[in-house]
Amino acid sequence: MSAFFDYFINSSAITIVVLLLLSGYFITTFWIFFDRLYILNTRIASEGKSLKALYMGQSKSVQHASLLYTYLTRVNVPNKAILEAASSDAIRVSTKGLTWLSIIASTSPFIGLFGTVIGILETFTKLEGQSSASLSVVAPAISEALVATAAGIAVATFAYTFHLILKRKAYELSSLLSSQSEVILSQVKEA
Repeated sequence: MSAFFDYFINSSAITIVVLLLLSGYFITTFWIFFDRLYILNTRIASEGKSLKALYMGQSKSVQHASLLYTYLTRVNVPNKAILEAASSDAIRVSTKGLTWLSIIASTSPFIGLFGTVIGILETFTKLEGQSSASLSVVAPAISEALVATAAGIAVATFAYTFHLILKRKAYELSSLLSSQSEVILSQVKEA
């Protein structure tokens, strides 16, 4: 634990800012992931039940918990335009935050690399006044500078993975909404 504190005491202000920014990215990544995962899983379960009821003939319309229900209650006869608008709106609301995950996944390695470059530049600046510098002096300083790159890559890995998981969940929700729309439109055509 003292090595951890020594690292921060010996680090420059820029390195600390970089690591704090990456820490904020890390927390934001997990916040977005768990928030959206809960919302998407809840909506997928709800739409799955509604679709099952439609398929089984237990209902002529979507269930009250369905995201399409509010839109369908506002029209006399369901039509493709209203169902597409409802699906589009539901997906848009359900996938808020995915852009941020993409931004975090693409920028955090560069932020980490920036911290590493600054750390290496500071190391060479400190060594400038010395007549000779051995590997035993340079190596620990450079390895400390590489912590920022490792942190950036770690944050990017989580953000990218979570982005793909949520994107797949959004596809499942979209598929369920489309299937319900098709069943409802086929019932309208039969009537």
